[in-house]
Amino acid sequence: MTVGAKVSTIWYVDVPDPAAVLHGHPDPDPGAAQQLASRLYPDLVATPTGPVPLVEAARLDAAGTVHIGSYPGVTVVCGPDLAVPRPSTLPETRIRPTEFAKTYYVASKPDIAWGSFAMWEDGHLTRSFSATPVHIHEDLGIPLVWERPFWAGDFPLKHPAGVLPDPQSLPFHPQQFAEGANREWLGFRYTGDPEGTEIDPKTLTVLGFTVHPPGEGPEIEPAVEAEQPAPAPAPGPVPAPAPPPAHKGGLLRRYFGF
Repeated sequence: MTVGAKVSTIWYVDVPDPAAVLHGHPDPDPGAAQQLASRLYPDLVATPTGPVPLVEAARLDAAGTVHIGSYPGVTVVCGPDLAVPRPSTLPETRIRPTEFAKTYYVASKPDIAWGSFAMWEDGHLTRSFSATPVHIHEDLGIPLVWERPFWAGDFPLKHPAGVLPDPQSLPFHPQQFAEGANREWLGFRYTGDPEGTEIDPKTLTVLGFTVHPPGEGPEIEPAVEAEQPAPAPAPGPVPAPAPPPAHKGGLLRRYFGF
């Protein structure tokens, strides 16, 4: 992700073309989202807080919150506990809480210029990368084909005028690298306008939950029935129109008012 995009997401995919699913089903399944929230936090209560655009939910970092979008064969979870320096350390409960075949992880923090992504197949880690521009936290697995232009220097890290690059600088910005993973796997970017067949992430919706111990959640106010307006009184008899005033005077007064 380039400057300005903060992201903390993990995706569970069981279809060959998740982008096509997101194109056709931008609204999530509330029941499936509630079930997954309860599975992710079995000892806590997940209280719904309403729908939120994915671009907003992906960057929220309030403790005790999680956002979930469940679509046919595609599910996303957004939560602050996902932003870890080494994706390989994520617990099994986050890597594969469903039986979906693939898991994609994408996270980014602009304030520290950090970007990260990872992929699991049937629960087994096949690729993981996490870095700042000058420090690699994790680089596991064989680089994927789509990574080649980044390593080849086609997306160089830009430095302010007069600032010499660190000798250990990567040939790309890690946030942009993570953005490339998101685009390759899911068909959209969080930054910039959509290009070609890319999805506009602002059209995707996820559902928010607060997770808390039983009895300690937010108070839900009981629904208040709207007061019904009093019926309007029956209309009375319509008075007959008064007869027009009699005209007096000659023709000039009748036609010109004088």
